[in-house]
Amino acid sequence: MIIRNAEPRDVGALSRIAESSYRAAFASILDEDVLLSRNADYFARRFRESWPSLTVASDEGWILGFCLLTDGHVDMLFLAPEATGRGVGALLLKHAEKNGAKSLECFRDNRRARAFYEREGWTLARSYERDFAGKPHAFVFYEKPR
Repeated sequence: MIIRNAEPRDVGALSRIAESSYRAAFASILDEDVLLSRNADYFARRFRESWPSLTVASDEGWILGFCLLTDGHVDMLFLAPEATGRGVGALLLKHAEKNGAKSLECFRDNRRARAFYEREGWTLARSYERDFAGKPHAFVFYEKPR
């Protein structure tokens, strides 16, 4: 498995991974209309603007997951469903840490992600509510101790 910088040609694969991962992770947290609006086209538009900040994990040419790091903040870390439990997320997160990742945010009720971040040594800094997609949602903010 290799970790590399994303390339413009990766946008389609990354968008499909983001759509499926987003739906799986947030199905019990977000309304269906929000999930439907966060489709591959939505992510493709976002990634076309931010692909230089994306890192991908791939194996034999297949993209297994990605991380979007912006100014030391992990904005997204998503895996293809078949990559879950194979250490891909840990590799991407370690790479992000080596490149300055020091914070991340996730939904408070995303227990699977929270357990992963805590296993990887991230510390819960605070909990709060903020508006997301037109409704208040509970979030948690993690920091990486140095």
